[in-house]
Amino acid sequence: MLYMTLKKTVVGPLMRALYDHEVIGVDNLPTGGAIIASNHLAFCDSVFIPLAVPRQVFFLAKSDYFTGKGPYGAAVRWFFNAVGQLPMDRSGGRKSQASLDAGTEKLREGGLIGIYPEGTRSPDGKAYRVKVGVARLALSARVPVVPVGQIGTDDAQPSGSNAVKLRKDGKKIKVTTIIGEPLDFSEYYDRAHDRQVQREVADRIGAAIRELSQQEYVPVYASAVKDLMKERNISAEEAQAILLSQQPSKEV
Repeated sequence: MLYMTLKKTVVGPLMRALYDHEVIGVDNLPTGGAIIASNHLAFCDSVFIPLAVPRQVFFLAKSDYFTGKGPYGAAVRWFFNAVGQLPMDRSGGRKSQASLDAGTEKLREGGLIGIYPEGTRSPDGKAYRVKVGVARLALSARVPVVPVGQIGTDDAQPSGSNAVKLRKDGKKIKVTTIIGEPLDFSEYYDRAHDRQVQREVADRIGAAIRELSQQEYVPVYASAVKDLMKERNISAEEAQAILLSQQPSKEV
């Protein structure tokens, strides 16, 4: 209830006043359980996507948002719980699987789960390799995946920054949310635990998102780029070059 109240009375009117938000393809949304899989340019993607989708979207949110200390941490934790967001542990193994299991349960109840398949925000506006978690979730819950392309949110919040901008070239910033046609992976349901199948499904999801967002693609993980940038104090482009040079020739 808080989710819809905030959306209709506070967040929606505010964001429409501040930004020019265009939504394309809302009729592509299915009526039952489905995964909303989007590229991730800025934190505000998690604001514009719910505004574009008439139904509630339950995001698999970074678990750090639920573990903060002090008054601020408590406020953030309360907010994310109040609007129905689900903590996503990114450390891998059983903890990550438990997070995906919570998402699977919500999908089987007919809900919409929002997920950023690249696992983190893009460090430079480019698209990166999709992780297999989205495939495992789609196959285990047996639901379609709706690809979404976000365009312009990195103008509102530039890559690598949490700063908020309201104007570009003296005009309202335009954000476009493009909702693609659902992807059906039912042919793979009986092989949901096959790693090769998961990889193929994840790659197809990534390609569908990029077709909508029109981003340049870098076939490495965004998280690996960010780790290398921090470790060596280098740019995203330099980190990409190093990682690409370490891949077998067929991967590059």
